[in-house]
Amino acid sequence: MHITKIVGGRVFTPQGWLKDATIVVSDGKIAEISVGNIEIANPDQGSSVETVDARGMMVVPGGVELHIHGGGGRDFMEGTEDAFRTAINAHMQHGTTSIYPTLSSSSMPMIKEALATCEKMMAEPCSPVLGLHLEGPYFNPKKAGAQMPEYITPPKPEDYEPIIKRYGPGSSDLNTDSPAIGALRRWDEAPELPGTSEFGRFCTDHGVLAAIAHTNAEYPDVKRAWDAGFRHVTHFYNAMPGFHNVREFKHEGTVESVYTFPEMSVEMIADGIHVPPTILRMIYMVKGVEHTALITDALACSASDSDVAFDPRVILEDGVCKLADRSALAGSIATMDRLIRTCVQMAEIPLDDAIRMSSETPARIMGELGRKGSLQAGKDADICFYNDDLQLQFVMQQGNIVKNEL
Repeated sequence: MHITKIVGGRVFTPQGWLKDATIVVSDGKIAEISVGNIEIANPDQGSSVETVDARGMMVVPGGVELHIHGGGGRDFMEGTEDAFRTAINAHMQHGTTSIYPTLSSSSMPMIKEALATCEKMMAEPCSPVLGLHLEGPYFNPKKAGAQMPEYITPPKPEDYEPIIKRYGPGSSDLNTDSPAIGALRRWDEAPELPGTSEFGRFCTDHGVLAAIAHTNAEYPDVKRAWDAGFRHVTHFYNAMPGFHNVREFKHEGTVESVYTFPEMSVEMIADGIHVPPTILRMIYMVKGVEHTALITDALACSASDSDVAFDPRVILEDGVCKLADRSALAGSIATMDRLIRTCVQMAEIPLDDAIRMSSETPARIMGELGRKGSLQAGKDADICFYNDDLQLQFVMQQGNIVKNEL
């Protein structure tokens, strides 16, 4: 047995900050957190005890990434273990300790290949993979953005029902703190499409989170989605309309409609480019920390020296990915540590809440709060250290040190 003691840091817990605290990690779990030193009494024969000095550091829970397409030069649409591992390892160096790999609109064979890879990796000990997120292909073509248009289609029961039955977690309640099993954990759709209600109910009945995305929905569409079980909104403000005119009459957009459902959670790309810092702050102020998650929506060229995206139509310019014709932004090159810095330093969101939106809130949205999202005894030892400038110095994923720049 290997035991790690993290000592001397300022530790962020659900009860607040603990100064000069000690965290004891054993078998990949947090065994104990306390102010001051903790003596390891009678360690098992053959056990080793390692001490990590966190003095001067802010010790916080690792990031839970809900929406990410790739990194380190690889994209999850490739579907292979090598692509998955390369991208995931690249982002773990930036504070992501739990991850939902995301596929943009894809063919059914591509989806099945990625699900099989995800299922295999989820079964591995200490895996950071918590399930697959399908962003499409059930979208409004007018709001496709950087989605590949050849794959976009209305929801087809003959396609989605067998996949959800095979790879969904079952009828687990996503509002509990207990983790579900199954590789497919979330599927996005535009709720103005025919078949929305049937799709949403089928997802919900089988434990798959249904989310609104790439849409022209107005209030009746969002209400229909809510009634069908949709509880989340993908990259809020991106690929959806806000308040607008239809001739001389004013109409609410998807954005305003979502605000009228207080319990509907949202995610925001907090790179400071996809959504201006003022809007990041407004989302946080209106939706609240409990219903707002931070995401990167990162592409293959994130956490990488590469400027090449998986989609040949996408270029990297002005610090963001966009279509080469400049008609739309694509994903970001952000990483989890950058999201926190952007929220605090640009959007003036309190650090405590930025941390919670990177860890606790996404874990709650996905029903994983029982083991992820906060530093508490019994939870997975997913731990990051930041210095006073919010530069990431140390990452531990389920007790394994994956980054150490102390």
